[in-house]
Order: sequence, then C-alpha cells, then structure tokens
Amino acid sequence: MTAPTTALAEAVWAALGTVHDPELDQPITELEFVASCTVSDDGVASVRLRLPTFFCAPNFAWLMVADAHDAVGAVPGVTRADIVLDDHFAAATINEGVAARAGFVAAFPGEAQSELDELRMVFLRKAALAGQDRIARPLVDAGAAPEDLAGTRLGDLPSSADLDRLRRRRAAVGLPHGPDAPLLLHPDGAPVAADQVPLHLRRARLTRVGIEANTHTCRDLLAARYPEEVVSS
Repeated sequence: MTAPTTALAEAVWAALGTVHDPELDQPITELEFVASCTVSDDGVASVRLRLPTFFCAPNFAWLMVADAHDAVGAVPGVTRADIVLDDHFAAATINEGVAARAGFVAAFPGEAQSELDELRMVFLRKAALAGQDRIARPLVDAGAAPEDLAGTRLGDLPSSADLDRLRRRRAAVGLPHGPDAPLLLHPDGAPVAADQVPLHLRRARLTRVGIEANTHTCRDLLAARYPEEVVSS
C-alpha cells in the first residue's frame, strides 16, 4: 500500500485507521486490509479492501466495509466515499448493500436474522477484558498481589497506548473508564474482589491470547494470499 501524498489523502488514511477488524481489535490499516486508497481532485475517495481468505465471515466483512464507508465519508473535503471489498465470496452483496445503506438484514434476506450491533458489542467486551490483562500483566510480573490489583484505579496507572485503548473499549460498552474506575471489572461493571483476581486474570489472559493468536493467523493467511503485496509483521 503506497503512502498517501496529499493532506486529504492523509486524512482519509487516518480515518481508515479508526476502522477495526471486530474480532481482532486491530485497525484495518495495520492489518494491511487496505489494498489501495486514492483521493481524486474533486474529493472522491476510492478505497479497496481485501481480507485474508475468500471465505472470511461476511458479518465481520460487512462491519469493516460499512465502518470504512462511514469513517471516510465523514472526512471534511471528501465528496463521496467509494469503498469496495475485493476477492470475497459475498463482495458483491456487501458492496451493494453498504453503498445503498440497506442494512445487513436487507442485504442478506432469508440468511441474516438481525443487524450486527450486538455482535459488535460482544467483541468490544472481549477487547475490554483482554485489555485488562495487557495492563495488569506487567504489574503481576512486578510482584503486585491480588489485593493491590483489586485496589488499583485507572488514574493510578501511567499513561500508555494500552491504557487509552482500554478506556476507549470500556466507553464503547458503557463500562466505567474514568480515573476512579477500577482496573479490574467484571463484564457487568462490578469491581473484581481480591479473592476473584486470579480467576479473573486467567479469563482475561485467555481472551487476550485468543485474540492475538487469531491476529497472527490472519496476518499469515493474508501474506500467503498476497505474497508480493503484504509485508508480514
């Protein structure tokens, strides 16, 4: 993917960076799911997306295409967002449905049972749980006891990209994310008690490892599918 060369193209690229694979919780730009991104002189942004396999789940694909359409279309100076998914078994249906703003159920009549809001929330909750492990693991390695972790508030922690990410995920699912919010929270927002910390962190660790393992698999599949275009990381 060639780097953008104009201010508007850079803004479009930045907007694409806010679009995440819902399952992997990574920006589509970092995952190299953006095959091309150009902006014409009259402000038409043309983006082509690709995925690791021909049979990637259509619901995840829909979310990424729809989110990219919304993000790019909201960039000041963009007059039209043309977002196209390539090399996917449902590409035509997804591209047409997103462009028409039809909704997932209308685009897949007789197959889709509901829109994808709840699916999005499921993966955001997983990301919020995995984020607790990212923050807590170094504290555990440094000798923090369960009592210490149960009493840790977000405001006690040094600023970091992982902390910002955790706060954003919590905000998205309606969980406390201010400086007084506990680091460790149950899915319903209740604080994790000291005697619950070991089991809670095991669950958070498993969730994080699962997400990261899927991410590595998708990167490898994408590199194998597009060997001359993808830089594996």
